[in-house]
Order: sequence, then structure tokens, then C-alpha cells
Amino acid sequence: MPRLLPLLLCLLASLACAEPAQLRIQGSNTIGAALGPALVRGLLQAQGASAIERQPGTSANETTLHAVDRNGLPLRIDIAAHGTSTGFAALARGEADLAAASRPISDSEVQQLQALGNLRGAGSEQVIALDGVAVITHPDNPLAQLTTAQLAQVFAGQLQRWEQLGVPGGAIHLYARDDRSGTFETFKALVLAPHNQALAPQARRFESADALAAQVMADRQAIGFSGLGTVHQAKVLAVAEGDAPALLPSRALVASEDYPLSRRLFFYLPAHATPQAKALAEFAQSPAGQAIVADQGFVSQQIKPQPVAAQADMPPRYRALANEAQRLSVNFRFQEGSASLDNKALRDVQRVGDYLRQAGKLQGKVVLVGFGDPKETPGRAALLSRLRAMAVRRELARAGVQAKDVTGMGDELPVADNDQEQGRLRNRRVEVWVY
Repeated sequence: MPRLLPLLLCLLASLACAEPAQLRIQGSNTIGAALGPALVRGLLQAQGASAIERQPGTSANETTLHAVDRNGLPLRIDIAAHGTSTGFAALARGEADLAAASRPISDSEVQQLQALGNLRGAGSEQVIALDGVAVITHPDNPLAQLTTAQLAQVFAGQLQRWEQLGVPGGAIHLYARDDRSGTFETFKALVLAPHNQALAPQARRFESADALAAQVMADRQAIGFSGLGTVHQAKVLAVAEGDAPALLPSRALVASEDYPLSRRLFFYLPAHATPQAKALAEFAQSPAGQAIVADQGFVSQQIKPQPVAAQADMPPRYRALANEAQRLSVNFRFQEGSASLDNKALRDVQRVGDYLRQAGKLQGKVVLVGFGDPKETPGRAALLSRLRAMAVRRELARAGVQAKDVTGMGDELPVADNDQEQGRLRNRRVEVWVY
């Protein structure tokens, strides 16, 4: 009987269940497969809805949630998870209220959707979670790590046997997401494009991340890539970029976006979004929403302190911090070509302020450490890195935080390859340390 309740209420209200949905979400399969429905369920529960039921949609990778609101009226939310690019296309056609994306919106998409407002604005571009593109193999594969250059050669088909990577195994079988996938777009942008490579035509393509991971688990010669939420029992390889160390996509390294294949997951809303679309975006950003993000296998944006082991090759000032303080699980980053904080950083200012307030550490307990990329002029990298830290200090001051110290470490301790533009951008960051 409970399963029939939403349908009965539809009939009683003289409404067909085929009526337009109160919220239409289209886009990323990474988000839409499980995280999106879980966030919608959490929002509906927070709004006092009842009889929440999730049902398969009319096509694969589509979901419909039915519920009854607090006034006894039926609710319906449609989610279509066919890939990031399909979400932006649906916004353009007026067939979605919100686009789910596992990569940033492109320049051409911004232009195409300019009638809906500036989709790169702080109110429209909402970072709802962090994820790492994990490189996965069969659990029996003895390989432990690869560089991004090796990955590019493998997925371009230039390295075709596992023996060329130093392990037995025969021919390499490639598995990749399809062209509509934001996961593939991220992999292409971070791995293939910087090395002037394209995906090999023999790679098997998947719309579903779960299907890709299942195939890798069934194939001893397989290699693929997936979001953290859909790795399942596959083996995850460490990844190195340039001269930086090889890193696994641990939650701490994805939270700080130090892992080379870290990425952000987004909701994109029109400037005049529907009330329910706005409500979902705000819920996703809330502590309750971020708890759901973590529960679904992704990395939340909640601030946590974490000890960092002091290493002999660290700069002395940094080693002293590691011995005496803890690093917060966030890096502040900036808009491309600008000294202004990006949209995620603006939200993180409030999150850091809330954490320090609850910890009783608003006054004189915080050290901000800026980093950058190499510059030709001596001392310029150190100056710019300090200026970035000072920009963060100004924003934190508005949230009631009085920093103990601000320092710039120039181009030391890179987390990405300075030979690539995206790597230089990732190295321009500000860490937060707390005594």
C-alpha cells in the first residue's frame, strides 16, 4: 500500500503522473547514478516530504523520484544521467532546471547559454563535491603506479602490452567513458591533451561508470578510469605528474585537490532558477548534504584538520609548521588569470570560518601559506605566492578570522607539472594551517 500512495494521491488530485516534474535534473552520470538521487531524497526529507519512492525512468540511466509534500500534494523529480554535455544541452532546450556536471562548463557552453545568465557566476556554478578520476585495473594486476605521460601513451594505444610497463599480462585492454561523459572530458583534459594524445579507437566506451568498473573487474588485462564513487573492488593505481610524487586518490589528497586527477562536481543553475533547483543546490552545500556526498563515496567539502608528517626535504619553515600545527583539508585557489578567489574558494572561506569558530581558534591560530609556479624574475614567485595568501587573509578577516601569520613559498613543493598550463594553475594555491 505505501508504494501506491503517491499514485493514489495523483488520482485524487486529478493529476496524471505524467505531469511536468517539479524538478528536472540532467547531465553527469557520475552524479546522476547515485549521488543526485541521494541528495534529492535528503532534500525531500528535510522539507518534510513522505512516501519517497525511487523508480527507474523510461530509459537506462534515468530515475524518477515520487513523494508527497507536507501539504499532501504529489511531487515528482526526474533525473537523466547521460553525461555532462547532455545536461548543458538540456538547459539550452529548456528541458532541465539544473545541469549536473563532472567538469567545468566550457566557453562554448557559456556562450550558448548566455540567455540564462552568467553560468560561471557564484550563484550559478555550485561545487557540490570533490572527486578523483581513479585509474583502475584488475585486482590481480601487480602494477602500482603510472605517470600521466605513461597514462597518455597507454590510452592513446602507443603502449599496448603490460610488459612495456614492467609487469606481465599480455595485451592491454582499454576501457573508457563515452564522449558525453564529464569523466572522459576530465581525463582528456588532464591526461591526453597535455601530452598531445587522443583516445585510441580500440578503447571500449561506456555511458555507465558502474558498467565500466564491472568490466575491469572481469578482465585481468584491463585498465580504465572512473570516479571514486564507482571504483568498487577494482585496484586503484597511484598517479604522478611531472616531478611531483605519485599519489593515490585518498580523501585527504582529493579534498585538498593535490591528487593529480582531482576534479570538482557541479550543479549549474540558470540565473532565475526554480525554487526547488535553488533548494537542492543549497542543501547539497549544507553539512547534511555534504554528509550524503561522503556517504556516496565522494569527498565532502567539510573542513577537517589533518597532521602532515615532517619530511627532511621540506623547506625549513614548512617543516616547522608540520611539526607544530595541522593542515586543514582545503586549498584556496583562484580564478584563471586573476587574483580573485574562485567560486569554491568563496564558499570555503565560510566553511573555514565556521570550523575555526566552533574550534575556538578565530584569533591568532591560523597560518596561511601561499604557493605558485616558477617565474623568470628572481623573487617574483615568492612575492606572488605571498600576495595570494594575503588575498585569502582579507577574505577570512571578513568571516571573523584573524590570521597569526602569512607567508609565501614561491614555486616550492609543486603538486603538478609546471610544464603544463593546468599544472601551473594548480600550483597557485594557499594552504591553511592551524595551531
